[in-house]
This record gives sequence, structure tokens and C-alpha cells, in this order.
Amino acid sequence: MRSHGVLQAEVEILVPFFDVDMMEVVWHGHYVKYLEVARCALLDKLGHNYGQMREAGYAWPIIDLQLRYVRGAKFGQRLIVRADLVEWENRLKINYLISDFSSGERMTRASTVQVAVEIATREMLLASPKVFVDAVSKTLA
Repeated sequence: MRSHGVLQAEVEILVPFFDVDMMEVVWHGHYVKYLEVARCALLDKLGHNYGQMREAGYAWPIIDLQLRYVRGAKFGQRLIVRADLVEWENRLKINYLISDFSSGERMTRASTVQVAVEIATREMLLASPKVFVDAVSKTLA
């Protein structure tokens, strides 16, 4: 099992009907949406969300996404999606765990890697911008 990051955020997702396929399980592509909801909650907790990233002059595209499906979620199932901040100084790496709300059973685990890109030049940075690193440091202090 992956270790927890230095900061976590959790969100609850109630699986909607339009997310399930004809086999009555969540279509695999929708899990990425659930990760995004948890990632946004984590960035809000950091005090440096996507709007603030854009205002600071940086975009943060995902350059790597890993998903491991353990058990398919079903329509109406309550899920907990946890996002853990793992790396932030050179890139933004977040680990995720999707679990059943009631039983705590692990459903899916995942990770994403994002890098800072200067919006004005579209140039990828080799280190996270100071404004982002400072926001993380302030939150962790």
C-alpha cells in the first residue's frame, strides 16, 4: 500500500446513473473525473487552486496518469476519493485512493503527475514555481 502524502483531501462521490455502462458498473474513463474532484479539493486546501495557478501565470497539465482498478463501482454507490500530496518541488505528484464509503473497501488507486508550464511562453519548467512551493510550505507550517 502506498504511504500517505504530506497533505490529504477527501471528497464523497455518489455514483450517478450517467456514469455507468451497460454492465451496470462505472465506465473506466469516469474515474479520471472523480480524481479531478479530489485534486481540486486538495488544491483548495493548499490555498493555490487552478484559478490561482492561472493568475500566477502557470498552467499545470497532467503528463502522467496511472490507474489500478480493483473493483468496479456501481450506480448509487457512495465513494470516498482521497488525494494525497506526494511531491511538489519539481513536479506535482498526487496519489489517490477510491474506497467504498460504507465498508472502506479499496476500489481503485491512482496517481497523477503535473508540471508547471509558463502560460505566456508555453515553456515547461524544470522546477515548480516559487509561488506554488511557498503555498505548500505555508500550508504545511
